[in-house]
Amino acid sequence: MRAAVEPTPTPASVTAVEGVIRPAQLDDLDTLLNIENRCFTADRITRRSFRHLLTEGNAETLVEEAGGVIRGYIMVLFNEGTSLARLYSLAVDPGFQGHGIASKLVGAAEQRARDLESVFIRLEIRIDNVPSIALFKKLGYKQFGTHRKYYEDGTDALRYQKCLAPQLKSDIMRVPYYEQTLDFTCGPSALMMAMKALRPSMVLDRKLELRLWREATTIFMTSGHGGCGPYGLALSAYHRDFDVEIYVNDEGPLFRDSVRDPDKKEVMRLAQEDFLDELKKLPIKVHHGGLKVAEVHKLFDEGGIPIILISSYRIYRQKFPHWVVVTGFDEKYIYVHDPFVAYYRGRVLTDCMNMPISRKDFERMARYGKAAQKVVLILKNRTK
Repeated sequence: MRAAVEPTPTPASVTAVEGVIRPAQLDDLDTLLNIENRCFTADRITRRSFRHLLTEGNAETLVEEAGGVIRGYIMVLFNEGTSLARLYSLAVDPGFQGHGIASKLVGAAEQRARDLESVFIRLEIRIDNVPSIALFKKLGYKQFGTHRKYYEDGTDALRYQKCLAPQLKSDIMRVPYYEQTLDFTCGPSALMMAMKALRPSMVLDRKLELRLWREATTIFMTSGHGGCGPYGLALSAYHRDFDVEIYVNDEGPLFRDSVRDPDKKEVMRLAQEDFLDELKKLPIKVHHGGLKVAEVHKLFDEGGIPIILISSYRIYRQKFPHWVVVTGFDEKYIYVHDPFVAYYRGRVLTDCMNMPISRKDFERMARYGKAAQKVVLILKNRTK
């Protein structure tokens, strides 16, 4: 997030009028740009971006106004398919700073996020932006990480978040985050995160990501490289001394609906058959039947780390099979690391870590294709 809230001396009469907070309109565009240019010298939001964000369904901008004068704004992004909000930008016109306008805007943004059932609100702050860091700490935000060279000039960002539903008691496991580096390596990346959570000494890098992909590839996509199915991923984990169990609700070839060509379907069938032949020789349990979120929660409490196949449509509006790793639960949400960061949708790493998804939504999300295929891998440390 970009924040300009540094206090500056102003005449008392300037702030004597109590302001109101309202949603921004397209008619406010010129004023917002003027505030933007007065507050920031780099990483400025362009007119085109402002227009897009003011009309984008997953973004909301609020302004603080007094006597017909807009004195500041705050912009919030909402992640489709999740219960996560991100403060994207906050600016108070230099002539009105130092009078609590920023705090009022943040409070209004938090309430709007609650109205939309967001359970966490997150942001990034320049490591050298002392006034903003002090403000958000005062407002109850907790630092949970650092993003190296996040800003245009190479400055690091500190990551902060605030729980908007403190009554929920989350059980979150420390699962290191790894971002997939290729469009087709979500499966290996999710597996890598789970393995490192269980074995912290494991090194995660692109070499391992590609090795796992080569070992586990089974899906023949319509175009481009193939992806990974559960049987290949399970074998890769087992051969690295992890115990793994597989839950599938379909005994037939998986993902066949993702291609039309008969030859590709046959390749997928043969690849899966070969994996299954190898699995039969090993102590890897294959359970035929889908798991509900409550059952996944029970396995998580028993020390397993679930890796789950989802349909990407509810998050990215694109239909492709996608792997995520479960990091925790509370009474209302399931939390996951998503290895894919959709930068083209304005997302950052922060948005993809411990993503809260309502249990109800996740039940609908954790299936793929016309056959509603459900797949879960449960990873554990090897027992001697």
